[in-house]
Amino acid sequence: MVLLFVLVLQGQSEDRAVPRGPAAPSGPRYGAPQPKIVPRSAWLKPGDERHAREAAQDRERERTKPPPKYDDKVVAVFVHHTDSPNGYDCADSPGIIRTISADQTAGRHWDDIGYNFLVDRCGTIYEGRAGGSGRAVTGAHTQGFNHRTVGVAAIGTFTQGAEVPPAMTEAIARLAAWKLGLSDIDPRGDVRLVSSNGQSRFEKGETAELPAIAGHDDGYRTTCPGAALKAHLPLIRERAAQLQGRQT
Repeated sequence: MVLLFVLVLQGQSEDRAVPRGPAAPSGPRYGAPQPKIVPRSAWLKPGDERHAREAAQDRERERTKPPPKYDDKVVAVFVHHTDSPNGYDCADSPGIIRTISADQTAGRHWDDIGYNFLVDRCGTIYEGRAGGSGRAVTGAHTQGFNHRTVGVAAIGTFTQGAEVPPAMTEAIARLAAWKLGLSDIDPRGDVRLVSSNGQSRFEKGETAELPAIAGHDDGYRTTCPGAALKAHLPLIRERAAQLQGRQT
């Protein structure tokens, strides 16, 4: 009887020590579903990976293409344009991406295409840089701000006066809502990023406060993503927030 009484008291003590309330949320408060993303295999030909490895090879040390690099999370999206013709057939998008990839790897000797994602004028989203579309892959798209960010390139040229297809802006908003939602980032807000390169708009090591959905020109001295696409960023931010379930 004494032993039973002690066990009952121990059980009561443990119950009082652990508050009984609602369980903590298992994920971000505001998230959005992953949009459909066409994988690299849809545009990458077998020889393309070989050329990418050769382009990244250090001929003195005979090093080949390094593995993907990752950050802990994504807190910002940089929007770009590819500065290529606009009047393409969307069926030709894979070929256009192959050309961009070849220019950046074989032409500029990068180890892979720099953009994490590319979006065509029909709103199709393509996986760009290798490493996994659901992971925080370190890209090569915005000098000084490749860490903790995603680079999304709109296929075309969107300077002043150019038409920006609604399907394209909707796809960018859906992609941004999903990637930022994984870190519970409000697409309409600002984030703090540390510049890793003094050739950006900020000195190396300087903390910059930038939009969570920013234009390439917000972090680097360039006219990219073009005045026409840049003018659509406020609407893209609002749409991304709506997709996350945030009140407007």
